[in-house]
This record gives sequence, C-alpha cells and structure tokens, in this order.
Amino acid sequence: MSNPNTFASLGLAEPLLRAVTDTGYEHPTPIQAQAIPQVMQGGDLLAAAQTGTGKTAGFTLPILHRLLQDPAQGRKPGQPRVLILTPTRELTAQVEESVRTYGKHTSIRSMVMFGGVNINPQISALRKPLDILVATPGRLLDHAQQKTVDLSAVEILVLDEADRMLDMGFIRDIRRILALLPKQRQNLLFSATFSDEIRELSKGVLSNPIEISVARRNTASELVKQTMVLTEQAHKRDLLSHIIRESGWHQVLVFTRTKHGANRLAEKLVKDGLAAAAIHGNKSQAARTRALAGFKDGKVAVLVATDIAARGIDIDQLPHVVNFELPNVPEDYVHRIGRTGRAGSEGSAMSLVDRSEIKLLSAIEKLIKRPIERTTIEGWSPDMIKAEPAHARDDDDDRPRRSSQPRRHGGAAGHGNGARSGARPASRPRSESSSPRAGGNGSGRTGQPAAKQTRSHNGSGSGSGNHSSAAPRRAALLGK
Repeated sequence: MSNPNTFASLGLAEPLLRAVTDTGYEHPTPIQAQAIPQVMQGGDLLAAAQTGTGKTAGFTLPILHRLLQDPAQGRKPGQPRVLILTPTRELTAQVEESVRTYGKHTSIRSMVMFGGVNINPQISALRKPLDILVATPGRLLDHAQQKTVDLSAVEILVLDEADRMLDMGFIRDIRRILALLPKQRQNLLFSATFSDEIRELSKGVLSNPIEISVARRNTASELVKQTMVLTEQAHKRDLLSHIIRESGWHQVLVFTRTKHGANRLAEKLVKDGLAAAAIHGNKSQAARTRALAGFKDGKVAVLVATDIAARGIDIDQLPHVVNFELPNVPEDYVHRIGRTGRAGSEGSAMSLVDRSEIKLLSAIEKLIKRPIERTTIEGWSPDMIKAEPAHARDDDDDRPRRSSQPRRHGGAAGHGNGARSGARPASRPRSESSSPRAGGNGSGRTGQPAAKQTRSHNGSGSGSGNHSSAAPRRAALLGK
C-alpha cells in the first residue's frame, strides 16, 4: 500500500481536514496512512501499533468521516453509534479528547464513561443524543444493567489496547458487552502485539479483518540511550535525588511499581529541594491534572508515576525516563522508555536495579534483543547516606495478581507472602476506578477524588515478604 504524503490525500471530509490543520499536523504517521483508508471503507481491522505511533487519530478520524458521510436519522438519547472500549481512564480521556479535537467543526457528540465517580452526571449526559461513547468496560456494564445506555444501534466497535485489557482481566466484561451489540457492525481491534491471546480474541470479534502492523515511528532502541545502575533498593531514593540534582535534569518521568512508592519518592525529592509530584490512581483528578500540567510547562521537574497513571501522558520531547523499579512485565519496560525519544528527539532511559531484579532485567534484555549498558554514577557512594531499614522500602505492591499466575515467594519479582487486602474479584477488575470527565464534550465534570484504588494491568506484585531477610545477602553481594 502506498503511503500518502498528506492528510488531504486520504480523502477525509473537509471539516476534519480543517481540524487536522488546526492541530498543526500535515503528514500522517504510518499507522494513520494505513488504517484511515481501511476504516473508511467499512471493513474490520486488526492493527498492531504501540503508544506513540499516532494510532488514536488513526481510528478517530475515519470514524468521524463515516459518521459525517452517513448522518444519523434522529439520534436517540443514550444510544451511541460508535462504542470505543479502553482499559484505563487516562486512555479514555485521551481518546475522547481526540474525538473532540478532530470533530470540533462538526455537530458530532461524544461522551466518556468510567467508574469511581458519581454515576448520576453520566446518567444525565445519557439523556441527550450522542454519537460516540468512549468507555471502560466495568462502568459501561453498570449502565447497561441500569438500562441507562442502549447499545443496540452500535455501528462501529473499537477495542483499543486490547492486549492491555486482556492483561487486566477484562475478557469476561468484554464478552458480556459483545453480547449486547448488534451482530452486523464494523470492528476495529488495536493491540501493541499480536499475541496468541489477541489472535483468539480477534476470532470472536472480527470478520475477515485486514491486518496491519506498524512499529513505533522511531524505535526506542535507535533513539533512546538505555543505561542501568546496580544499587540496593534502600539506596534508590537518595541515588535518584543525587542523579537529578547533579545532572541538572529539568524534566524527568520516573516510574514506580506502587502508588505508595510514588508518594514516598515524590516526598523525598521535594524534601531534597526538587520540584516533584506524584500521579497515580489514588490522587484526585484535580491533583493529577495539576501535576501533569506543571510537568508539561516546566514548573514540575520530576513526575513520579505508576504504569497505569502514565498511560495518558503524551509529551513529544520528554528527555528523561527513569525506572525506579523494573516492571514485572518486560513489555511494560518498552512502553515506559517509549515515552522518550519521540518525534525524532533523542532521549535517555535509566533503570535503577536491585539484585532481586536481575531476572527481570534479563527478561527485558531478551525482549529488546540487546544488553542494557551498565553504568556507575560519578561522585555517588552509598556511604553518602544512611541505609533505610528493610521494612521502609517501596516494595509493598498493592496490586492484585492475575488469577492465572501462581503465587511465588521471593524470586526475581520479589513476590511477598500473604493475601492482599481489598483485592477485587477477578470478574470485575476496575482499573477505571476514577477518571477525568463524566460528561460529554465538556459537560458533567465531577472533580471528585477517586473512590476506589486503581488496579494495575499486570498481576504480579513485589510484596515485602522476603526482602528483609534478603537485605544482608544483597549487601554482601554488593561488597557492603
């Protein structure tokens, strides 16, 4: 397939081209160049595309085009023509923002739907006609059970980041939603990879789909300088603070495994005189929005985030990413470092690795097919700080495990003993526990704090069960 050079050559409706011009874009990304014509033709699509490839516009633009070409005959309240399912509130907000951005010169109406906030503003919004509903699975089913939404007229279904939805345990909810949709519809499935599970899901959703697969515009391995520093967990906070201050970094995104760990790290960095903020599922949306805005405009130098909270962060020229702890799922490392090195800019990704994370490191290196450069930090010595007691470490992961994975003790991921309190049943994982907006196109903002904890997509935690006893062994290994 030829790669069109401009959006105008794709045949999009004039109001959409005007909106694209308003955003400053002229040339479609590879995923947009391939997906837009396919979606406009009305067939099913199975697309492999990661965050950072422009995939959201790759389906929102042609969907808006199709709705404009075939206007609804008397839109009914609470009866969307398009349903877009996403795994997290950040992505839900990002997708609906894309719909509003590109549909601003049209009368097409959209709405977001998510859990963890008062359902009543959403019910009120559903009393008005709408065209596009962007939703997380759990709250959508809540509305379906209360009969406040009618899915019988859905013409186009989009499963965005389908692999992430499977990881988070949404498969049962997805199947329940599919049963509520018309048999005849267009289906679009977007996933970072074509795993066996995604192939199996696609068989039950798609009909004779066209397949397209697009790598990141500039792969992380080419544009991101990846390094790792071997250190002890108890030294990580002081080491990171030292690195940021000595290097003079002004914009760095730091990933932690846990919400509690994100809070503690941000507090430590602020105490050391750095402008830092944490962003995760237990923060109110107002606090999250404030932190992200400050990070983008330079008032916040260090943004500490969990994987789920970072899903909606899209900054073209982010110079530095730090893995305060390695993720338990190797693919998440690729997602994390893919936040830097975008739009042709070079970036750096540094990982602080404890001895207990060596197996995680090996799995990541196997996935990216290259070793991560080991480095040392000039002027840094653990003797500079007093080591924290083992019980004070940030390895108290509060996320539920996937039921398919056996509980392990110790090992590379540092799994702890004992059941997590308050874990949600597998039948309804609510990662969407609170979300940016509850209304459609600007209506129904709640500003309420999250009512439930955000649950992560990967099931394994890093509990503290075995770390205390491992501390002396790690110290010996490091020559302490």
